[in-house]
Amino acid sequence: KLIRSKGVGIFFCTQNPMDIPASVLGQLGLKVQHALRAFTAVDRTTIKKTAENYPLSDFYQANELLTQLGIGEAMVTLLNEKGIPTALVHAFLLTPHSRMDILTNEEIDSIIRQSPLIHKYNEVIDRESAYEILNKKLDNYTTSNTATNNTSSSPAPSTRKTSTTTSSRPKSTKKEKPILEKVINSAAGKQMQRSIVRTLFGVITKMLK
Repeated sequence: KLIRSKGVGIFFCTQNPMDIPASVLGQLGLKVQHALRAFTAVDRTTIKKTAENYPLSDFYQANELLTQLGIGEAMVTLLNEKGIPTALVHAFLLTPHSRMDILTNEEIDSIIRQSPLIHKYNEVIDRESAYEILNKKLDNYTTSNTATNNTSSSPAPSTRKTSTTTSSRPKSTKKEKPILEKVINSAAGKQMQRSIVRTLFGVITKMLK
């Protein structure tokens, strides 16, 4: 009763209606009963009890009709718009008219064109990926760093006479650090490292959930 009052519907399918508890069976609004066969005394008892679960009818003997139903036939009762069980009906069920086959490309395109979501999801959006953003930052940093080095290495103009003597000071043997190492050790590089680590942890966390 609580489930039905919340607007939730549940379907019970069984070979034998006696498999469902009486407290549940009494709350079912729609009942579709196919044929039952009486091969033993237990089967006849089951049929008699099953027939008593349906509304009384002036047109059918439910216990006899249950054993006479054929393929595609059923006893049906349901609740009307006022919640009252309808009279028992001997119904002939229609076979499904759908096609059990793979849809063709034309049928798929037709279904997609009729979808109300086509205007939202049919638009191609090529967003900038994290890989492209990182590469752009690296390129910008490399370009600015190269321009700074070129500016600092150009000699300043001087009005003094140059000496023809060569300097006897030894040349520096210290090698300049690679550009990639400079980028990594810089503040911007460390910020990018933290961003990459946070992104990786986020992806791993989603995969583990």
